[in-house]
Amino acid sequence: MTPVQAIENGPVATKPGSHAIAVKNVLFATDFSAISESALPYAGAICRRFGATLHAAHVLSDSTLLMMTSGVDYVSMGTIYDDAHAEATKKLNHIAERFEGIRHHSYVGHGPVWKALAGIIYENEIDLIVVGTHGRSGLGKLLLGSVAEDILRHAPCPVLTVGPKVAGRAKLPAFSSRDLAPVELELRQILLATDFAHSAGKVTREAVALAEDFRARLTVMHVIEDYSHLGKRPDLVEEQASRLQALVPPEAALQYKPEVVLEFGHAPDCILKVASDREADMIVLGARASAEVGSTHLPWSTAHHVIAQARCPVLTVRS
Repeated sequence: MTPVQAIENGPVATKPGSHAIAVKNVLFATDFSAISESALPYAGAICRRFGATLHAAHVLSDSTLLMMTSGVDYVSMGTIYDDAHAEATKKLNHIAERFEGIRHHSYVGHGPVWKALAGIIYENEIDLIVVGTHGRSGLGKLLLGSVAEDILRHAPCPVLTVGPKVAGRAKLPAFSSRDLAPVELELRQILLATDFAHSAGKVTREAVALAEDFRARLTVMHVIEDYSHLGKRPDLVEEQASRLQALVPPEAALQYKPEVVLEFGHAPDCILKVASDREADMIVLGARASAEVGSTHLPWSTAHHVIAQARCPVLTVRS
């Protein structure tokens, strides 16, 4: 039994134009739920803008297959897998029909979900992963259960998550007909929230490149959660503001001068408020690698809270 099977479809992708960032391969991971498919227009719009290839994937986990047995003997597991694989392939083909004009591949995997997705990511040199999130409370309650957490913590490339509260101009219309004009992605306001971790430069480069490419306004913010010693450090605010300004390289070809914002309070709430006030079309965050989850800087719960509650997509860049 092959762990991952691929189906190639579609024409050759259009040649990408001149962009500040290079996106050649996009992975759309789906469990076929409605919230999962809410991220589909973003995957398509990004592929069209950058001339990228779309890789749509669904993984049949052993736990899912066992639930489908309903007490059936293991002798029947082969048939159950074949039926599940056929159904998943049918659904992926249906999704592929919505991407006329985009080169795309479909993958049905079997086994540990992250392991299967990781194989697709590395074999196809994926530049961006796009997923939808349920936004449920608690760690590991995103799309595909704890697997979304694995994606955000282990992905070697940026991850774009679309939560259930995405609204306003940041919400792309769902696909309803192949006859409609292709959905386009427009970014006017980008919010970068940083904790000054060692990966801050890497995360900033992604945000700046997006702002350059879309000619968007860029806001760079930091939240000071512990300000009990502010009286003893009157220079702290000026120091942090200078650090924020220094993150954006002077040679950046931005349409507008970046705005620097310092907030005091609970980091997730402050980030969400600033994003709402500026009607941000995207939030950019740094995501911790597995070994860094215990770090005191922007803990994993902050990223999870922002992703679940944001009214715009969130791009996480792993350190």
